Amino acid sequence: MYIEHVAVWTKNLEQLKTFYETYFQASVGKKYLNPNKQFESYFLTFTSGARLELMYRPTIPPSLDDVEKQFTGYIHLAIAVGSEAKVDDLTAWLQEDGFRVIDGPRHTGDGYYESCVLDPDGNRIEITV
Repeated sequence: MYIEHVAVWTKNLEQLKTFYETYFQASVGKKYLNPNKQFESYFLTFTSGARLELMYRPTIPPSLDDVEKQFTGYIHLAIAVGSEAKVDDLTAWLQEDGFRVIDGPRHTGDGYYESCVLDPDGNRIEITV
């Protein structure tokens, strides 16, 4: 068994697609449109084969979750980049481009080297080796 994909609702489909395409080298599939449901989505595929579905529908309300306080349920997407230097470089690039770095880069108590940044929608992205 394996996780086939993870899906995320967004209010700005194109912006979020471009974020993952630019910073995490995701390959973007053809845009799916369902006019009857006012639904649009993209499947993004990462070099490992993992997939992320980005979805938009105008009737989905904004999230009430607080980035600082966190909440129960799925909390972050972890993306391995291959080395500590790549964690450092990608984190610096994202910060230079105006994205908020929540933590790190740092060594964690359980042996990871990681940073945590927010994507354009405020979703936590853990960048790890």
